[in-house]
Amino acid sequence: MEIRPEETTDIESIRQVTKVAFTAVPYSSQTESAIIDGLREADALTLSLVAVQDDYVVGHIAFSPITIDETNQGWYGLGPVSVHPDYQNRGVGGMLIREGLHQLVELGAKGCVVLGEPGYYKRFGFEYDNALRYEAAPADYFMRIVFEGPAPTGHVAYHAGFNAR
Repeated sequence: MEIRPEETTDIESIRQVTKVAFTAVPYSSQTESAIIDGLREADALTLSLVAVQDDYVVGHIAFSPITIDETNQGWYGLGPVSVHPDYQNRGVGGMLIREGLHQLVELGAKGCVVLGEPGYYKRFGFEYDNALRYEAAPADYFMRIVFEGPAPTGHVAYHAGFNAR
């Protein structure tokens, strides 16, 4: 399994993997591939990594800038992350997350937030912090990981690309 930055030739495969990965997810709005496209079009994909097996894209992860109290503080949002159903529960998502977080640190990021299943994301170091808020979701599903400096406080906003439909 190779984890590498997306290439232009991967874009359609990323769309397909993302669509099929979220098809059966009850909480999905089915807009995840449009979100990725919106972030890409806005040049807001800070990191876009693919997992490739036998020359096929089987997973994808996106990281984009967030604001805290309407200011850029060097923090990023993880997501969407998707893995083709045939490759789920094999560690592909974990590999993408670990590599993405590592690359964010290398880029000088201060931290990262994620909206997701606490039991899953805690294993990567994410934790709930009631001082960092995102009102559009249940509080305990919104978590952060600090890379450098103190944990910020305030209201988080994702990039406008997340409004894509």
